[in-house]
Amino acid sequence: MGVGVSNWRLAQAVSRIGQLGIVSGTGLDQVLARRLQDGDLGGEVRRALAHFPFPQMAQRIMDALFIPGGKAPDAPYKPAEKQVMKSSAWRDELCIVSNFVEVFLAREGHSNPVGINYLEKIQMPHLASAYGAVLAGAAVVIVGAGIPVEFPRMLDALSKHEAATYTIHVHGAVPETDCRRVFDPSQFIEAGAPVPVLERPNFLPIISADSLATMMLRRSGSTVEGFVIEGPLAGGHNAPPRGQLKLTEDGQPIYGQRDVVNLEAMRKIGLPFFLGGAYGSPEALRAALADGAAGVQVGTPFALCVESGMEAEMRRALIRRALAGKGRVFTDRLASPTGFPFKVADLEGTLSEASVFEARRRICDLGYLREVYLKGDGTFGYRCPAEPVEAFVAKGGTIEETVGRKCICNGLFGNIGLGQVLADGTREPGIVTLGDDYLNIGRFCTPEKMDYTAADVVRHLLG
Repeated sequence: MGVGVSNWRLAQAVSRIGQLGIVSGTGLDQVLARRLQDGDLGGEVRRALAHFPFPQMAQRIMDALFIPGGKAPDAPYKPAEKQVMKSSAWRDELCIVSNFVEVFLAREGHSNPVGINYLEKIQMPHLASAYGAVLAGAAVVIVGAGIPVEFPRMLDALSKHEAATYTIHVHGAVPETDCRRVFDPSQFIEAGAPVPVLERPNFLPIISADSLATMMLRRSGSTVEGFVIEGPLAGGHNAPPRGQLKLTEDGQPIYGQRDVVNLEAMRKIGLPFFLGGAYGSPEALRAALADGAAGVQVGTPFALCVESGMEAEMRRALIRRALAGKGRVFTDRLASPTGFPFKVADLEGTLSEASVFEARRRICDLGYLREVYLKGDGTFGYRCPAEPVEAFVAKGGTIEETVGRKCICNGLFGNIGLGQVLADGTREPGIVTLGDDYLNIGRFCTPEKMDYTAADVVRHLLG
């Protein structure tokens, strides 16, 4: 659900009515930082911080970022401290606190479980972020966009306040031991503060093939409680097609029979699995249950409901397009710096428009999707094919790798009203990701009544 679209309000609304609400864990450090700089006008962040178990850490975050009444609308947000291989107490504290806040608020006022979703492609914040989510009582952790084999053991350690490690993929590095991040919760537990007893969340990796399920079970070294199986109709990042790449006339990757997960093999594994990708209808839910699924993962209908973190006018503009028969989702194989295909919804004024994309000055000031690489002198470098072309090429990249690459990081922040203010007073343009089920959004709304709730979605799905 991008950055901040599946926010605490949406997750809380879904969990309150008996389903599993999932908050997006992507970029939460900067989501929190920008909310505080905007003045936390509803007071929710400060309310959550009052419950954070280590008050001195919470106060440091407040002292550094909170602006009473909010910054001036035309003032830029403070520059982000980008993740790098060398640990930083400040970066870790911001990740811990921000993940705690989001999960705490999603759980507030009810006793039903809440989960959090991370991207394996954004590895460096994993340790501190997951610790913050576990501190807040996250019941489920879901990880996609990669193969997160080390996550189960990491959750084992963090739930016991024990030191954990995570291997960071470094291009050009051979010994994996040289690329490990280490995180020790004891360095963040304040003297005299009660140490909370934590429960380990259930772990559900997102997979696109049954062979990945068996590999996860074989290599994880701990328990995996189930799987989310995402097909190529789901929003966000999709797994690349298996086999030789073939494209449609307009350049979208073609998926075939090899990309269909063998559900019989999944049933034999014996663990619960959930199906995602165009399952936003009662008929699709019934079909999934008949195939042995424990349930379905639904994103797009919730992304366009009123509790979503997406800006209201953007949300309504997307709905208007779909209801008028003009909705379109393009599976862009070039947009994401990760190299994974990425679903992009057409919308005026966003990076889906060629003129907007071409007019944007390339900059990499958030850096979540940067690749870590080993430089000739043995030190670590960082590059992103969506950064300025000259800089990327100087770091060993090629011009071909930069063609069509969009700044997903800044674009997703633009969708939720937290886009950076640029020198000319404008904000970073958004980039909307939705699944193919976007075209069927008329199940939940009409041109006369475009606003609908998470509860409306659940009622429709359950018949």
